Amino acid sequence: MTENTHAEPYPHPAGGWGSVKEVSTILLEQGVLFKGGNLMLHQNKTDGFACVGCAWAKPANPHPFEFCESGAKATAWEITSKRVAADFFARHTLTELRTWSDLQLESAGRLTVPMRWDPESDRYVEVAWETAFDEIGRELKALAPTSTVFYASGRASLETSYMYQLAARLYGCNNLPDSSNMCHESTSVALPRTIGVPIGTVNLDDFEQTDCILFFGQNVGTNSPRMLHQLQAARKRGVPVITFNPLRETGLLSFANPQSPVEMLSGAETQISTQYLQVRAGGDSAAILGLCKALIARDDAAQADGGQRVLDADFIAAHTAGLDDFAAVARSTGWDTIERQSGLARAALEEAAATYAGAQRVIAVYGMGLTQHRYGVQNVEMVSNLLLLRGNIGKPGAGICPVRGHSNVQGQRTVGITEKPKLAPLDQLEKQYGFAPPREEGLNTVTACRGMLDGSVQAFIGLGGNFLRAAPDTERLEAAWSQLRLNVQIATKLNRSHVVPGAVNYLLPCLGRIEIDRQAGGEQSVAVEDSTGYMHGSRGRAEPAAATLWSEPAIVAGLAQAMLAPERAALVPWADWVADYGRIRDAIAVTFPEIFADFNARMWQPGGFRRPVPAAHREWKTPNGRANFIAPVTLEEDPDQAPVSADVLRLFTIRSDSQFNTTVYNDDDRFRGVYGGRRVLLANQQDMARLGLAEGDLVDVHGVTDDGVRRTVHGLKLVGYDVPPGCIAGYYPECNPLLPLEHHALDSMVPAAKSIAVRLAAATT
Repeated sequence: MTENTHAEPYPHPAGGWGSVKEVSTILLEQGVLFKGGNLMLHQNKTDGFACVGCAWAKPANPHPFEFCESGAKATAWEITSKRVAADFFARHTLTELRTWSDLQLESAGRLTVPMRWDPESDRYVEVAWETAFDEIGRELKALAPTSTVFYASGRASLETSYMYQLAARLYGCNNLPDSSNMCHESTSVALPRTIGVPIGTVNLDDFEQTDCILFFGQNVGTNSPRMLHQLQAARKRGVPVITFNPLRETGLLSFANPQSPVEMLSGAETQISTQYLQVRAGGDSAAILGLCKALIARDDAAQADGGQRVLDADFIAAHTAGLDDFAAVARSTGWDTIERQSGLARAALEEAAATYAGAQRVIAVYGMGLTQHRYGVQNVEMVSNLLLLRGNIGKPGAGICPVRGHSNVQGQRTVGITEKPKLAPLDQLEKQYGFAPPREEGLNTVTACRGMLDGSVQAFIGLGGNFLRAAPDTERLEAAWSQLRLNVQIATKLNRSHVVPGAVNYLLPCLGRIEIDRQAGGEQSVAVEDSTGYMHGSRGRAEPAAATLWSEPAIVAGLAQAMLAPERAALVPWADWVADYGRIRDAIAVTFPEIFADFNARMWQPGGFRRPVPAAHREWKTPNGRANFIAPVTLEEDPDQAPVSADVLRLFTIRSDSQFNTTVYNDDDRFRGVYGGRRVLLANQQDMARLGLAEGDLVDVHGVTDDGVRRTVHGLKLVGYDVPPGCIAGYYPECNPLLPLEHHALDSMVPAAKSIAVRLAAATT
């Protein structure tokens, strides 16, 4: 509740006793203290289960407790003792459930039986699996395939994802949007242009050899806390860590290792960032260009004096193209422009550049703070430019490191979930299964939402996730969502996407990854890909929440056989695949032999096996065969939004430390000192004073995009915070109604949630 929300400083490091307390609390709340503690001994272990939270890399030689606070919360959330069965829905209508918060909905517990919405009673009622598949199949057969969206969240396994994309293409469309569309699609567009691969080049070994780490728009303390072990080890070797981020995040300031008895007993902690630059929202390209400008100037001076070059001239000559054009932009852009756009002082940028110039092996880590802008693709290209200047791609201890969110979001793309026909193995699928796959461009997140708004999208199949809350323009989308002919959601827990029904609405509960998956061929395992491109086996260890749950592969197979014409369904041995997931992996290896040869034999290799990453070995799979410098088009990352002015601020959305994507574990954000509620805005004290507002005031937030749509979020409480002037931070997904659908990254179409023009006014309700 907003009235109970309060703020107080959190003077402690990330990790430490605070994390121990949080883990214990959520295990108790979910009724799994002893069960959870035992299970987490197998989390991210070679013979255990891959965390259902983030996608950070899993080491070959794991810690005794190879999980973080966020991962422990994700595990407790999945293995909870709470249940949502048919009697729950007998007590609650969907109209009532729409008044519940995200936290309340998911806190109800694990879904246990398949349900169909009954419009007369406005309740979900239990239905047999076969009945559900039959009706869903009839509905889909009556629709044009191009009017159906097959969405995938980032948690589905490689096996499930492969089956899902194959089923969609057999059905007749490439409408396969996924979580990447909302976060790292900018990476998938930018890096093939610059270095010829769609993923990063760094692995865990590189962190042991690096001598400088740069962070851009990535909050390690909440989004990938296990990385703090690599950062702590690097800092203890004296490696500098330079951070560019609008907020001073606890995890990027200091860390106390909960697995170190010495640190826990002594209160010792490790400083993480050695230089912290609070770039303004939308100022990343300018900040990185400032670093590049300083490096080029130092190199020009060295050449004039006959000194040692600052740029890696040999690498640039042998491996790159485009430096002259890029350097011309850097030289001609004035420092006043860079300072104004970045919000950073020239001296601070030159200091960071000097540190970078003094290092031989540099890693650049980045997250959605770079990708979720109008020029998010350019931001990623700028990081690549910076690394290429000194040859920091394709050598040990150096490289580019995009940190993915969901635990298999990168892997889904690897096995064919994409709306882009050119990125899918359509020729191989045609040869392998004997059908003609559709070749038309499919729908991504933004175009799928457009289709719902204009009525061309009639059906939505959700393989996990909470699309309705994750997508932009929430209020407009929700109105259109209710007009869908068919809404089918495969899920473990209840969320907002489930309680806004279409004409025909099904809720299909599935096993979680942590649960034992028993099929005709025995207990089954699955595989996932981590952020660094390594594939890992994952074996469930917990008893299922209910005997009535089906696995994700079984549900996808059931849907496929129901929605496809018999002759199409017969092209794939669905029943055999469900009986033995090893057969799915054999099929994946045929489709993608360069990546998955001997898949079943290699999936339990300690540390996983890596997909080919040619750029990591200085092989550039670009059209010109070289790594490419790409000059920035603009230093204003979001020129489609109104500029900061006397009454216009730039809102950027954030997650709390008790949150993973749309899943909220509790209403506190202890790292930022916000307790008791999420309906808050973190605001600069001077901005509040200038606008005649004060800490604790309730405000309405109005979007100022001039497109004829009124966007407002009511009743947010102001919290004074160290935010760059002109910027303001609010929680995701609560602030998603302010994000216009058409405010997205060019080329990648990632919703640009990190810079939204807004006005504040005293609350009216």
